[in-house]
Amino acid sequence: MTEPSTVSPLQLLFLAGDGIGPEISSATQRVLAAVTPICNRPIIVTEADIGFAALEATGSTIPEPVRTAAKEADGVVLGPVSHNAYPPAAEGGLNPSGTLRKDLELYANVRPARTWEGVPRAASKPFHLTVMRENLEGFYADRNMHQGPGEFMPDPDTALAFRKITRHASMRIAEAAFRHAKQDGFSRVTAVHKANVMRVSDGLFLECCRAVAAEHPNIDYDELLVDAAAAHLVRDPAAFGVIVTTNMFGDILSDLASELSGGLGVAGSLNLGPRFAIAQAQHGSAPDIADKGIANPTSLILSLTMLLRHLDELRAAEAIETAVAQTLQRKPTYDLGGTATTEEFTSALIQAIEAGP
Repeated sequence: MTEPSTVSPLQLLFLAGDGIGPEISSATQRVLAAVTPICNRPIIVTEADIGFAALEATGSTIPEPVRTAAKEADGVVLGPVSHNAYPPAAEGGLNPSGTLRKDLELYANVRPARTWEGVPRAASKPFHLTVMRENLEGFYADRNMHQGPGEFMPDPDTALAFRKITRHASMRIAEAAFRHAKQDGFSRVTAVHKANVMRVSDGLFLECCRAVAAEHPNIDYDELLVDAAAAHLVRDPAAFGVIVTTNMFGDILSDLASELSGGLGVAGSLNLGPRFAIAQAQHGSAPDIADKGIANPTSLILSLTMLLRHLDELRAAEAIETAVAQTLQRKPTYDLGGTATTEEFTSALIQAIEAGP
């Protein structure tokens, strides 16, 4: 008699979000279903509303039951949200992304940028790099204080913002950057800063990066001012491996790197913490093209592959990435100069997965 399986299933929570979020979330779920047969564990998918749909139903853009469900899941797939259009937080308009990053202590935002064969790019030659962005402090006022906001107006004509840099967070993101470099075969880690102006805060960040670099002598380490890093990215992104930096600098440089590689539509992203992980598209909710059937789901699908790899579902992640590379050449979407709709691209991707390598 065959013994019943004792392998516990993976519990994945999908939060579709706003704008094109429901369309690309649905496409990503279909891709996940296509690779489920080759996963090591069964996968159970649940869904919950966030954003405007949740606000209308519950009075909050991220209700407490959703925050609890995110903590109970093995991983979350988060669609884009239109948080700039939400009402004030006091009226239920919280940013789901920032809220979950703080709730789940997702201190690292891992943002790869790579070129794809057949995808138009601004860079003169192929490249593959990763921006490792600290995710919980810096100038980001919605998550850098224990209580109260990180910015305020003492009078109607003056606005002030605090930049929070801690040794704990700096050490943690530096360690994550070197760990990622080792795991993914990168030979260089570059710390990006503005210590010539912000001598105390970025000075502390660099002190931590140097301490971690000393523990990894087999990985090259260098430092660049953020303005120089932007210039070097435009000139030769292939010269970089892993960029480690603070929150705002990482937010900006990762978008630059992704645009050089072909656009935010082909760039995945993973938010990591000590216990939790959230896959999240790099781009926004694009309400101008919502419900037109032309949204490119690649970013969220690649974010899913990062989550699957994090959960040790390496075979499934590799199958999706291989199929994405093929489908981007054969069925490019509108944003990439092609004519494929969301449905056509997703169906072609699933066919490529089912056909195998």
